[in-house]
Order: sequence, then structure tokens, then C-alpha cells
Amino acid sequence: METIRNTIAENFGGIGHNLAPADSKFDIEKDVPDQSNKVAVITGGSEGIGYAGSFTLLKHNLKKLYILSLSQEVFDGALKDVTEKLGAQAGQRITWIKCDLSDLSATAKAAKQISDSTDRLDILCMNAGRGIMTYQLTDSGVDRHMMANHIGHVVLASHLLPLLKKTAEHSKVRIQIQSSNAHQGAPSDTKFASIDELNTDLGPNGQYGRSKLAGILYARYLDRHLHSSHPNILINATHPGFVETKMSIDDIHEPYPIAGYAMSVGMAPFKKDQWEGSTSLLFAATKTEKSGQYVCPPAIVEPGNEMSQDVALGEQLMKLTREIVRTKFGSESVDKGCPLKDY
Repeated sequence: METIRNTIAENFGGIGHNLAPADSKFDIEKDVPDQSNKVAVITGGSEGIGYAGSFTLLKHNLKKLYILSLSQEVFDGALKDVTEKLGAQAGQRITWIKCDLSDLSATAKAAKQISDSTDRLDILCMNAGRGIMTYQLTDSGVDRHMMANHIGHVVLASHLLPLLKKTAEHSKVRIQIQSSNAHQGAPSDTKFASIDELNTDLGPNGQYGRSKLAGILYARYLDRHLHSSHPNILINATHPGFVETKMSIDDIHEPYPIAGYAMSVGMAPFKKDQWEGSTSLLFAATKTEKSGQYVCPPAIVEPGNEMSQDVALGEQLMKLTREIVRTKFGSESVDKGCPLKDY
């Protein structure tokens, strides 16, 4: 019965969202600590779950927020909402940086802009990503799901690592990586052995699931290597639940033009809203004192599937990640000072 109750709380909205056991509840209105003097970066922070995280941190007195996203129009809408509801001063605490995380050169520039303009970074939310969509290669010739959902975030964190470490000398630093229970859809023979393997079309669910598996493996990799030497840096992966966002309303129709309506319309009454979907993100970004966990809404810790717990697979994932950055972007990135360090 507890397993069923947790599954409902983790994935569905409304009454279901509130079924979590007492020790795993987290209310974004009441339980987010004061964020005065803190600085945060949220990728994809101007819409959906990311925006709910951005708004809530600002509401709890965050000193400075950097949002990395693609659309000026979407950001302008987010800024207008913040200004109207939280006041002009809240809006002035936001810096927007246009960034496509599948473009590693642009990602490195965004990280430099952040590092050059702040002397601390308390929260790094790696939330942006490509949803359940068809197979596509980037201009660099790598699967877009893995580039946007994993490799770009690794490069971002690598560049921001000195700032994170500096902040951790005197206070807690929290890194949140958005994964999903869809990680269970990654093929059982996933090895992260080569670029050719990444560039094999697995279908929409397989592509997405593999990139979300990478998110949990990356969090646990950083926990082993970074948290172990810098205990004030806490790294956790999260699952948002089944959430009413652009991914589940619009993007799902790209791979499934007709069947997508089952998700976008048929399941609408059961989805979490963006605020409910942000609870695990905000718990991992502001409250938890643990590292290396996989947190589901509101704040339920789950083990993830067997592959997500495979230490050797996580090490191989990061080995391949570094190889791809060097091979595909060496002249633009590594040769020009990209640290490409994980810890």
C-alpha cells in the first residue's frame, strides 16, 4: 500500500500529490528556507517547472538568479509575471542569458558570463532539456537528447566548478539534475560505449529515457568524486512527476501526432501543475542535507532502476562525455581553456 501511495504522490497532481508520507512532504510555500544573499543558476528557468523554481526562489529572497534559456519572448513573459506578482525589485534580480545547451561553445560563454559577474554560486539547477521527441543530430553530429539533457550540462558545471567550490568553503552548495522515472525506458543494453551507440535511433521514448538515465548516473558520479572531497557540495537527481508543461502539451505531438493527445488531453486531469512538479527540484536545491540521491515529488527518495545504480556504467558515461567534448569541440572548447573537470 505504501508503494502505491508513493507512486501516486510522485507522479500525479491534486489530491494525489499530497499522499506522500509525513517524512517526505515538502511544501514550496512553507518549507523553502530563506534564500537571502544566495545566488542561483537555473537552466530552462523561464517556463514550466524551471519557472516555478525561479519564481519560488525569488519569492524567498534570492539575491541573484541567472536563467539560461532559448526564447526571449518566453523569458519576457516570465519577467513580466515576476514583476507583477513579486515587484520590480524581484525582476531586477534576474539576469537572462540566451543559451542552447546543445551548443557547447555557447554554453561555455554563458558560464563565463556568470563567473565574471558573481563571486558566489549557491544553487545550480540543471533543469532544461529535450522531451520525448524524435531522434535528431545536432550540427556537431551527436544525438540532440544527450547533448541538451546531459553533455551541455556537464560542460556548464565544469566551467562553474571553481565558483561552486569557492562558495562551498563557507556554506552549503546544492546541485540539482533533472532526471525522470522515464530513465527506466533506456534500453537494457545501454553501455555508453561510443558516439556511434549514442547516435543510434532508439525511438522517442528510448532517446529520452537514456538521457534521463544519464542524469541520475551523473549525479551519483559527482557525489562519489566531488561531494567526497567537498562535503559542502550536495548533488542530487530529481524526478518531477507527470507535469502539465510544454513537453507534455505540445512537444509530445512531434513524435506522436495523434497518440500524443492521450497525454496532452486525456491525462490532463491527472497531471501535476508546474508548482507541484517543482517540489523535488526545490527540495534538492534548498533543503536537503543529503547527496547522491534520486528524489521524487514531493521529497521521496527512490533507488532508481538497476542501471541507474551501476557505478561502472556511470564512470563509462563520463568517460564518453569527455571524449565527445574533446573530439567534437576540442578546437573551440578544450584548446581554448575549457577545464573539462568534474571534481
